[in-house]
Amino acid sequence: MVDTKENKKSSGNYGADQIQVLEGLAAVRKRPGMYIGSTDVTGLHHLVWEIVDNAIDESMAGFCNNISIIIHADGALSVEDDGRGIPVDKQKQTGKSALETVLTILHAGGKFGDGGYKVSGGLHGVGVSVVNALSTKLVAEVYRDGNVYMQEYKKGDAVAEVKVMGKTEKQGTKILFYPDDGIFDTVVFDFNTILARLRQQAYLTKAVQISLLDEREEGRKYSFYFEGGIKSYVEHLNKSKENIGGIFYIEKTMPEGVVEISLQYNNTFQETIYTFANNIHTVDGGSHLTGFKAALTRTINAYARKFEVLKEKDDNLLADDVREGLTAVLSVKLADPQFEGQTKAKLGNAEMRTAVEAVFNEAFNQYLEENPNDARGVIGKCLLASRARLAARAARDTVIRKGALEGMTLPGKLADCSNKDPANCELFVVEGDSAGGSAKQGRNRDIQAILPLKGKILNVEQSRLDKILANNEVKSLIIAIGVGIGESFDIEKLRYHKIVIMTDADVDGAHIRTLILTLFYRYFKKLIEDGYIYIAQSPLYKVAVGKSLKYAYNDKEKEDILAGLSKDAKYSIQRYKGLGEMNPEQLWETTMDPEKRLLLRVTIDDAERADAVFDTLMGAEVLPRKKFIQAYAKKVKNLDI
Repeated sequence: MVDTKENKKSSGNYGADQIQVLEGLAAVRKRPGMYIGSTDVTGLHHLVWEIVDNAIDESMAGFCNNISIIIHADGALSVEDDGRGIPVDKQKQTGKSALETVLTILHAGGKFGDGGYKVSGGLHGVGVSVVNALSTKLVAEVYRDGNVYMQEYKKGDAVAEVKVMGKTEKQGTKILFYPDDGIFDTVVFDFNTILARLRQQAYLTKAVQISLLDEREEGRKYSFYFEGGIKSYVEHLNKSKENIGGIFYIEKTMPEGVVEISLQYNNTFQETIYTFANNIHTVDGGSHLTGFKAALTRTINAYARKFEVLKEKDDNLLADDVREGLTAVLSVKLADPQFEGQTKAKLGNAEMRTAVEAVFNEAFNQYLEENPNDARGVIGKCLLASRARLAARAARDTVIRKGALEGMTLPGKLADCSNKDPANCELFVVEGDSAGGSAKQGRNRDIQAILPLKGKILNVEQSRLDKILANNEVKSLIIAIGVGIGESFDIEKLRYHKIVIMTDADVDGAHIRTLILTLFYRYFKKLIEDGYIYIAQSPLYKVAVGKSLKYAYNDKEKEDILAGLSKDAKYSIQRYKGLGEMNPEQLWETTMDPEKRLLLRVTIDDAERADAVFDTLMGAEVLPRKKFIQAYAKKVKNLDI
């Protein structure tokens, strides 16, 4: 990283002339989803990312060493950096200060012209102005040229001119904003969501200090600083796993940009790859990921051939073989990134595929040759994955025939619905034959199918695909859903657009639900991402008052029902231990009736955090699970033993 003090001495060329206007701020409040994706909790936090990304851009440019984020007790959030500070002198095109121009005009910023930034994540230039437009109040403070400048805004409009508030030795920018509760579904910031994102950014930006303080809860603060960059990130991702060999790392500057890659193998059966372009998480990958995958497969096969681990008669290892148990982080930085979509989920620059392939192919080949013990471990893991893939293919061909996928050989225990339009159909995955019987009798036979599962299904976190397909309960579920698994997965063949997990409201029910969710997360993640997986909410209590029945889904609802009864009312309370205790009419009325039921949709808000939780709770390592239980046991309420 370029020395910050030296850069700050020469930062005078970053002024109003570097701020260029492309178009005015319009329609953001009317159609916020076009700019931040949605107005739910994800859209709310997108506001935070936009401002933090600006501070990260200052750091990548070599002008910022510290970034501080505070969640204020009054509902505001502030981001402060010690970068150059947004210019405050007059911008020629608008006649306004550069600060007001950046904050009130869409596509105005220092990232379009020359002299502002060479590398930037926020190249769309809509970030801070959109945050301003979607806030009831925003206060900008700039520490620059020895002065403190301040300007306040309301719903995107400046309340007054930029004011000089005093003198300071600081340098940088502070943005404080109150999200508009008339636009967002919620304006309550989630500490853990922000924490995970900041940790990620600290790994991606070497030697920058990023701190988070939550004033809503005493002592809730974290600070991140990593000299190792993404090498430290891979170490973090693999900390609870049994690893194979050391951590590979390469950083190289190419004509197309900077390529940084780190990876390590472990003994799990999943791949974990995170890709970034200018510190923006490209969740849908793109050209850099394509180049990395191609080079990984080619390099490992070439090494295995050279040292005759793969014989002449052997087939090459496939892409899936070399990525089983892989944890990798790929970060590229380039001057003109082309992202697909406003949320920047996929990198489109074709030249980055070539750059990543060239850098990784050379460096990883050298690593394997210089670390023969690591190479043997990696190649051995890939060969084992190849053998398991062939065994799984044979098992899949045996148990999931083409006709079965199309519904011709559905499991005998499945009570299917008569409607054949997947958009109208629901599959209830029910714990136990008793509850399954009640559900079959009480359901709407036109649109609701019932699949009872016997006992606890296989823990797929610790199993390969061939073993999974040998498990009857899992096999029945896979065939019923219809999309296939592994290489044959096809979302277009999904037979039900609502797959509802319905288990007892006790410890065993929670365990079974976790096992099923683990299966979906590891092998059918697309179903979760597209919103097809739900969890049924069954009542804990039945309160009988005369001939009237009321149901409570938690203790508070029960107390509210009792509080609403007259003093002399005679009532009885039944605490349900399982779904099987309900007759078909009660199960329909409380849990299955689309007009009355409560379903929770399963989402993946943070894939990294979700992956870590599944690994902790369901993985082979006992110690992380023990620590998790010790940390959270006291927070558990209504534990049935």
